[in-house]
Amino acid sequence: MKSASPSAETHPNVFAWFCLVWKFSEAVRNSWPAAGGAAKGGDKGKKGGKGGKKEAKKDDDMDDLFGSDDDDDAAAAAAAAAKAKALAGKKPKKVVIAQSLVLFEVKPLDDTIDVDEMAKAILAIKMDGLYWKTEYRKEPVAYGIFKIVIGVTVEDEKVSVDGL
Repeated sequence: MKSASPSAETHPNVFAWFCLVWKFSEAVRNSWPAAGGAAKGGDKGKKGGKGGKKEAKKDDDMDDLFGSDDDDDAAAAAAAAAKAKALAGKKPKKVVIAQSLVLFEVKPLDDTIDVDEMAKAILAIKMDGLYWKTEYRKEPVAYGIFKIVIGVTVEDEKVSVDGL
């Protein structure tokens, strides 16, 4: 590659790589393992023998995405057990009650039905976990007929909206 640069028309990817690599100095390019820098002693801190093999194995473990993590799992399980013991002595957390806000639109059959009386009948419904809003709105539908829009808060575990 040093004697002749690749053609951008015939090999565009190789040409782009060559342009990128050519920007680095000769000393930097020789330090790369593929250039033979590590094989020629470019890594001065290492000594030969078994140390090089252990380092290579450690690098392989880092690249093995689907390898066994038994050591890590055992340490994580021990840490989780210690945390559970620490939390057992503390006071329990507040219980969050799941609630829903529901808006009902109630429409009468005709204009002869008194919507105010209908609203009073709706507000008279009492259940455990059911909290009606104190006000309701009357909105016109058509030809003098009004609908009621009324809100209610329900505790999800105690009251079913379908049953209401």
